[in-house]
Amino acid sequence: MKKKIIIIAGDPNSINSEIISKIWKVINLSVKKKIYLIANFNLINKQFKRLKSKTSIIKVKQIKENSLTKKLKIIDIPLNFKNPFKVSLKNSKKYIIECFNLAHKLAEDNEVGGLINCPINKKLLHKSKKIGVTEFLASKCKINNGSEVMLIHNKKLSVVPLTTHINIKNVSKKINVNLIIKKMTTLRKDFKKLFNKSPKIGVLGLNPHNAELVSNSEEMKIISPAISKLKKKGFYIKGPLSADTLFINNYKKYDVIVGMYHDQVLAPFKSLFHFDAINITLGLNYLRVSPDHGPAKDIINKNKANPLSLLKCVNFINNLN
Repeated sequence: MKKKIIIIAGDPNSINSEIISKIWKVINLSVKKKIYLIANFNLINKQFKRLKSKTSIIKVKQIKENSLTKKLKIIDIPLNFKNPFKVSLKNSKKYIIECFNLAHKLAEDNEVGGLINCPINKKLLHKSKKIGVTEFLASKCKINNGSEVMLIHNKKLSVVPLTTHINIKNVSKKINVNLIIKKMTTLRKDFKKLFNKSPKIGVLGLNPHNAELVSNSEEMKIISPAISKLKKKGFYIKGPLSADTLFINNYKKYDVIVGMYHDQVLAPFKSLFHFDAINITLGLNYLRVSPDHGPAKDIINKNKANPLSLLKCVNFINNLN
């Protein structure tokens, strides 16, 4: 049998149980046999009942158990709750950390093809500051130099935010030549590993109209020098490109568009492709993907959640193994 697929059920206060149930209806038996869900068994059971889901579940202790069953196999993680869709922040935090710790440990096993985490509220990962799963897992893998990369991907285009979960006012302080070189090195290496090709990379400027390329702009002091150094290393990379027009049509010239901050590339990407995308973390010790959306608390238990992105995550890992 091909390698196992680990799914973290994610934020208990979310649409995650709904999208898990929906993909279970459409994936084939051979894929179902590979999937192990890290979650609280009782929580998923009660959420499925509220959703009137007919998905059958079974509790297991390890990823070698019940590998031939068509039931959804759940590795049980403790969680205290009364209302299955209103779990306290305190209990949710402890639960999520335990889920990720176990998933990280399992993902480093050679029997696991990849890890998928369903969406979470970022407050659940850190006590004092907001960090995303990208940064959390990079830390777990002892990657502390900022070389990890968030790649939002579909078959038509990929985008990368150079900085991820930081406020706009801090972006210009964060970017530098070394950061761009480290991120682009990870991007090219892992993109080639996943897709069997070196990417054509387009890099956006930071400022409107690239600050007209004046001498003291980030474009001239940081972005252009970094691109020049990468070209000398054999990268196919161009920029700085103007962000206000690139996504009209010129993005089609590239495999990956790199922006200086999160919404600079994710907002136009989602406008173009909606839920047709997955989030891949490059540079880890293992493959990690997730749906390209949040926990969507406004539509919990309303049967309105779109499972497409989670389904694409499962298919992506399955097809690589």
